[in-house]
Amino acid sequence: MFDSLPMFRRAGLAAATISVAGLLFAGCTTTTPTSSATPAEQRKSLSSAADETLGRLYQASPQSKELVARAKGVLIFPDVLSGSFIVGAEHGKGLLRVGGANAGYYSTTAGSIGFQAGAQSKAMVLLFMTQGALDKFRNSSGWTVGADATVAVVDIGANGRIDTNTAQQPVVGFVMNNGGLMAGVSLAGTKISKIDGL
Repeated sequence: MFDSLPMFRRAGLAAATISVAGLLFAGCTTTTPTSSATPAEQRKSLSSAADETLGRLYQASPQSKELVARAKGVLIFPDVLSGSFIVGAEHGKGLLRVGGANAGYYSTTAGSIGFQAGAQSKAMVLLFMTQGALDKFRNSSGWTVGADATVAVVDIGANGRIDTNTAQQPVVGFVMNNGGLMAGVSLAGTKISKIDGL
């Protein structure tokens, strides 16, 4: 439907979509139970949810445990909520672990246009496999998939193994929903920002 629009109008529409979605989620977050939690309680809750997410990942793909152990940094978003009808948006909070220790807290947002009615939740785990990829992420003021780095989203083969070529990329990603690992997912356009004061 939007293919016939001039490029600048489509770009403007996409930007407006993300802005509106951000405002909607900002309004929603004021009513969540965690909004009254102290920063220490939020950190504890995120850390516990991250542990649970990694446990689910290892169960879905035992080989992923080896990749996580080799990664220079592991960024975990336990609960990325997406809600949409025509204008879609995603938002979630997560944490970065370096050397097994929590090293920072982040938010993720993404927007999309198209018919995708309903709301759903997913978890994302990004592995920074090289020190250079991790440093670039940590030194950025705002990091966007596709613009700042390519994330190779892992597909699990019929034999249950991770594609070797994917596992060798600088940034590797896993996306899960309640049904397990999701295949054929693109994270392009996903923006990740550091949360100050958490």
